[in-house]
Order: sequence, then structure tokens, then C-alpha cells
Amino acid sequence: MPNETGRPDDTGDNPAVLPASSGLMDGMGRVHNALRISVTDRCNIRCFYCMPDGPLQFLPRAEVLSFEEIARFASIMARLGIDQIRLTGGEPLVRNGVEELVALLRRIPGIVDLAMTTNGTLLGSAAQPLRAAGLDRLNISLDSLRPEIVRQISRRDALADVLRGIQAAREAGFESIRINAVSIAGITEPDVLPLVRFCRQSELHLRFIEFMPLDADGNWAGNQVLTGAKVRAMIEAELGPLHPDSSADPHQPALDYFFSDGVGRIGFVNSVSEPFCGSCNRLRITAEGQLRNCLFSSDETDIRGLLRRGASDDQIIHAVQACVHSKKPGHGIDDPGFRPPLRAMYQIGG
Repeated sequence: MPNETGRPDDTGDNPAVLPASSGLMDGMGRVHNALRISVTDRCNIRCFYCMPDGPLQFLPRAEVLSFEEIARFASIMARLGIDQIRLTGGEPLVRNGVEELVALLRRIPGIVDLAMTTNGTLLGSAAQPLRAAGLDRLNISLDSLRPEIVRQISRRDALADVLRGIQAAREAGFESIRINAVSIAGITEPDVLPLVRFCRQSELHLRFIEFMPLDADGNWAGNQVLTGAKVRAMIEAELGPLHPDSSADPHQPALDYFFSDGVGRIGFVNSVSEPFCGSCNRLRITAEGQLRNCLFSSDETDIRGLLRRGASDDQIIHAVQACVHSKKPGHGIDDPGFRPPLRAMYQIGG
């Protein structure tokens, strides 16, 4: 039966749903242990690969999951084998008191890794409270060290605040800080080597991410993708061969490498040119509580509705497992009939 959102309720008998003891395995045998939780669709900058420019109609507060609802759902997911949680947005730090959510999640048995992806502009004052609340790791977006390019991409003068945020994170004691740089053909080629040098000198783990078809304006085209292979070739031409990191998590989205001189690591998230769908272990829940089994999924499962209607843990488990079991083999960007999701990145969660 459909619920009030028009989506399947997923709480009744369903032969495709696995017993709770089976955890989160999809129809392709992929086991899921990572959950990305968007805490808001709001953001204080307007990167064109994520958000449209101009006024936006953000979610009303009442439609966004409360911290208590997020914590309950995360606790259920931990029982199913989720042991990695990443907080995303929008920009998670624009949500007041997000460190309180970090503290709630930190207390959930079985969660061994608690991370956040942020644009870094608000980290100057937030880094210490986040660390004290129990956040383990940070991913910080930094596409360029040129102020004019940061302004072109983010539509804001954000560079100085991001650099202050990175320094604040280091001073707060975060030992694992990753820098996410989106690679865009015709724009960021001159930024590759300066970012590499900056991150090597600062002991930061840099990752280049291919531009994906999740821009709110729908202007993405394949020729805008600066592939990981091209970026890697630029780096190797300057710094010598990169060597694969055999110790890296095989389920992570990045291909990680060591530099020849042993100073630091670098990663490439080649979502478009070299999809890693076969080893995907991630699920996502949007700020308003819609569970997605793929970043590019066209289907969602209404977890918020279940939570607010007083559903039991078992009913929520069955809904989650039905969602996981229906996961497709790949994101299908290269398929002739591919259509980008109706939601942009800021509405899904990075």
C-alpha cells in the first residue's frame, strides 16, 4: 500500500525482504555498512555543481528530521551492521547545535567511525566543539587556491574562511583531514598542482572528485568532466609515478595512491569515468528523512513517515532492507537512457 507520500509503505510482507539477522545485503551481494546522513539542505555558499544561484525555497524546519529522530534511525541501522556514519548537507554546520547530534551518534554502540563533510567556512568556531563531541574525521571542500576561481565556483568570497577553517580543524586535534576538490574541465586544470603542493606541505589528504551530473541548474555535460586519469597524469608529469595504496578500504569511493617520495597520499574519486558501483557499501538519508540506496537513485523510502507514525523498529528494518534489496547494479551515467536525479546534490546530501 502507498503511504501519504505516494511511496510504497514497505512494512508488510515482502518476499524480497531479508530477515533482520541478514543485515544490509542487496541483490548483488553487496553488504552496506556506511550511512550518509544529511542534516540540512541549507548552505551558506552556492557552488554551481551543487546548488542554483539566487533565492531558494529550503525545507521548512518541521519537515527536517530532528536530532532525536536521526539518532533513533542511526541506532536501528547500527543493529543492521552500519558502523560508519558521515554527516552531510547542504552545509551541516549551518544547522544549530549540530555538535549535539555528534554527541548522540557517538554514544551509539557499534559506530566506529563518525565523520563530516563540510565546506569549511564555519569551522573556525565549530572545529573544537565538534572534536569535543566525538567527531573523528573531516572532509573539507577546497576546489582552488585562487580566490577568483573559488568565487566563480561557489559564488561567494569563501577562500579565506575555508583556509581558516582548515587551520582551526588542525588546532582542534583532527588528525584525519581530507580535502575534496571537484575537477571541472576548462576551470580547475591550473589548480591541480598548487593544491597538491599545499596538501603535501600541510599533511592533508587530497582527493580529486570528478564533476557529476547533480548540479541544480541541469547544465552538466560530459565534456565538463576533468577525469581522474587526466589529473593523475598531470601530477605524475610533475612529481613522478604514483603508487597504489594497497591498505586502502576497498569499499571507499577513492582510488588512493602514495607519492614516490613517500610524502603524503592522494586520491581520485572517478565516479563518472571509472564507476565503483560494484563495491559500493553506502546508503543515504536526506534531511527530510528519505532513504536512498544510490546517489543517483530515482526511488526513495519514506523513513520520516515511519518514524512519525510510530512504526516499530522491525517495521523500519523491513523498509530499509526492501530499499537495499532493490539497489541497481550501477548508477547508469553511461546508459543511453540515463536521466539525472530530480534532486540536486544539496537536496540529497554529499
